[in-house]
Amino acid sequence: MLAARQMNEPDSMPEAPTRSRTPWVWIPSLYLAEGLPYVVVMTVSVIMYKGFGVSNTDIALYTSWLYLPWVIKPFWSPVVDLLGTRRRWIWVMQLLIGAGLAGVALTAPLPHAFQWTLAIFWLMAFSSATHDIAADGFYLLATTQEQQAFFVGVRTMFYRAATIFGQGLIVFVAGTLQERTGDVHHAWGWCMAGVAGLFLLFGLWHSWSLPKPDTDRPGQAHRIPEFVREFVATFGSFFRRPGILAVLGFLLLYRLGEAQLVKMVSPFLLDKREVGGLGLTTAQVGIVYGTFGILALTVGGVLGGFVASRHGLRRWLWPMMFAIHLPDAVFIYMAYTQPTNVWIIQACIAIEQFGYGFGFTAYLLYMIQIARGPHQTAHYAICTGFMAMGMMLPGMWSGWLQDTVGYQKFFLWVLAATIPSFLVAMRIPLADDTPKLANA
Repeated sequence: MLAARQMNEPDSMPEAPTRSRTPWVWIPSLYLAEGLPYVVVMTVSVIMYKGFGVSNTDIALYTSWLYLPWVIKPFWSPVVDLLGTRRRWIWVMQLLIGAGLAGVALTAPLPHAFQWTLAIFWLMAFSSATHDIAADGFYLLATTQEQQAFFVGVRTMFYRAATIFGQGLIVFVAGTLQERTGDVHHAWGWCMAGVAGLFLLFGLWHSWSLPKPDTDRPGQAHRIPEFVREFVATFGSFFRRPGILAVLGFLLLYRLGEAQLVKMVSPFLLDKREVGGLGLTTAQVGIVYGTFGILALTVGGVLGGFVASRHGLRRWLWPMMFAIHLPDAVFIYMAYTQPTNVWIIQACIAIEQFGYGFGFTAYLLYMIQIARGPHQTAHYAICTGFMAMGMMLPGMWSGWLQDTVGYQKFFLWVLAATIPSFLVAMRIPLADDTPKLANA
């Protein structure tokens, strides 16, 4: 969310600063640095704690709480605008994230590693969410509209690369070290130390490479009362829109099944076969789920964006909803058959992830559609808060439910939990966004 002055003029964009460097110098590394801590906090931590022997109930409950900074991000994003430049926030947060990762590396081998590392991940989550605010705001200030249109794909590509690096390479290396040393705690400690060093480099690099746009200035403290009034008015205008209950229901329920599934995918792949899992190694999970799975998700997202740009959300909403939900059934198949062929497991994961990437496009486009109009930046930030809440709350009970009923019944429940999203989608206000193509 941008500063109060930008709430009054939501569609005005500054021109590129005179003291700038080519965006190729800093945009790729900036969005690597934005994506990586989120993946480490939300996904890699689950795999690490499973290796530590933490129960699925505790993993799902406590790692779901780590979503909270992204849920409440819209409420403290103005602080970034009022205190210091976005440029400074970026590299300072990167150094803090690096310090947090170093803390995880040091405490992972210690007694009570779960409690110590979880507390550090909590602090890292706030630093990462703050970094997101600063980075996205800085991107708007340091680039022209033409550059923004060109580099939006570059942003996405490097954010996805961060996901593959975190969920794939880091997990693979940790699993390999674990197999060679026989010490899971020290294996994860060394991996986190390496990522900490990377973030030290990120902070130093961006303290030099980021341009210094003239428009990147701290807010004025004497305007805080005025800002608070505008802030409240902006939130009020969001909740006064027509059909708001259906809109909120859609934002919260669209991923009700997926929110529970995503917390249990890695434990299911890692758990021993006698307790219902597939018995993969940590390194195998890094390849199957964290590399090829993310590639399938990326392809699905690209295809979803392509077809939606040609025909609009109204035409593709329901196909995308089926695409994101029905592939969850592959986990029912794997839970009941427990395949031993890793290629079959890989194919199932790829199908589910491709469907998720394709179907999630509809959710993103609907958030954009909701946010259009006055205060669009603030309203989109509110939407992302509800998006994070829709992942946090269902994820909390997923581990307890799985521990109670087992993987087979849990995945049946996940598929049933997709039904509310179809029901609420029947009632949402949906604009006609069919592209108006010129005659050839």
